[in-house]
Amino acid sequence: MKTITLSLFFVLLSTVSFGQKSITCQIQTNAQCGDCKERIEGKLNYTKGIKFAELDDQTKIVTVKYDPSKIELLTIKQTIAKIGYDADEVKAALEDVEKLPKCCQPKGHE
Repeated sequence: MKTITLSLFFVLLSTVSFGQKSITCQIQTNAQCGDCKERIEGKLNYTKGIKFAELDDQTKIVTVKYDPSKIELLTIKQTIAKIGYDADEVKAALEDVEKLPKCCQPKGHE
């Protein structure tokens, strides 16, 4: 009986642990090229709480799938801004934009 109770406990625990819901969002950026795509995806895909990030370099929209219990949407946008790109309403600081190669600096910040 003790073994069954313990087994049931672990099954319930694993269901709670792995039952986390993910959210998918789209964020408008001002990325310029394939290098921008690599830079944004490279940073986001190695950020805790983000499960997947992909930038469409035609629309400049990054699709992000994330775990809201580990990271907030605003933090994701701030991460993109810290790289040097605007992310919806979160604007990149001039000093972060200037760290980008000239060809990757968004036109509005020249």
